[in-house]
Amino acid sequence: MTSKHLLISGKVHGVGFRYNLQHRATASGLTGWCRNLPDGRLEALLQGDEDAVDVVAHWCHEGPVSAQVEHVEIRDAQTEEKFPDFEILPTPARSC
Repeated sequence: MTSKHLLISGKVHGVGFRYNLQHRATASGLTGWCRNLPDGRLEALLQGDEDAVDVVAHWCHEGPVSAQVEHVEIRDAQTEEKFPDFEILPTPARSC
């Protein structure tokens, strides 16, 4: 099992990105989560088979039709937590 942390920037809020990502991740047998960030980026954690993680991470460079992805930062996730499914989490509060 592999875990990847993604930060996706561009026009990624209000375009169905999280719901499309959840659908693709679940269909690929992945677990983890995604959420919008207050700074306009989308954050995700993908866990599962390495090939499936790579395919879904690659899709994040395009996103849904309405999205305009500018950059995707992908790094190995440093987590021992195993997630039971793929969730959409609430946007964290903006820090001052």
